[in-house]
Amino acid sequence: MTTPNAAPSLHIRPATVADTDTILHFIRELAIYEKAEHEALATPAHIHRTLFGPQPRVFGLICELGGQPIGFAVYFFNYSTWQGQHGLYLEDLYVTPEQRGAGAGKALLQRLAHIALQHDCGRFEWSVLDWNTPSIQFYDSLGAKPQSEWIRYRMTGQALHDLAAQGAGAMPAADQG
Repeated sequence: MTTPNAAPSLHIRPATVADTDTILHFIRELAIYEKAEHEALATPAHIHRTLFGPQPRVFGLICELGGQPIGFAVYFFNYSTWQGQHGLYLEDLYVTPEQRGAGAGKALLQRLAHIALQHDCGRFEWSVLDWNTPSIQFYDSLGAKPQSEWIRYRMTGQALHDLAAQGAGAMPAADQG
């Protein structure tokens, strides 16, 4: 039973196709915060296909406060050959600025840690921009450790197409890998 003056509680649930516009809104807000709005190219069709298609490889959580979405997380499973176990990789975590400090970020990370353990994951990892001091301090306070010995690489756009084209003759037509 809830008392009439009780503070609204946080609720975390799996994202559904009805959350598409909310997810896109949060993606754009995150991109603005990270000074990369021009890189946020996702459309409703992308979200439908990747998060809600017949065999999704990426998953989302929505955090609500008093029934209103205030944040989200998008994650997927990877694999560590050294551990012989899957890992959970957090691609994005975002909480609206006016709700930061309400515990939503920690609650989302706790839910993701629970999901990782449910799936026998040996790791729970994510990346943070080196200038994002508030997030770094938050992650440090939870006991997360930065991994300074690895350099993250990325290939996109024409470089990705060029590399794929170089090996196109050696690939089977129905390559699933």
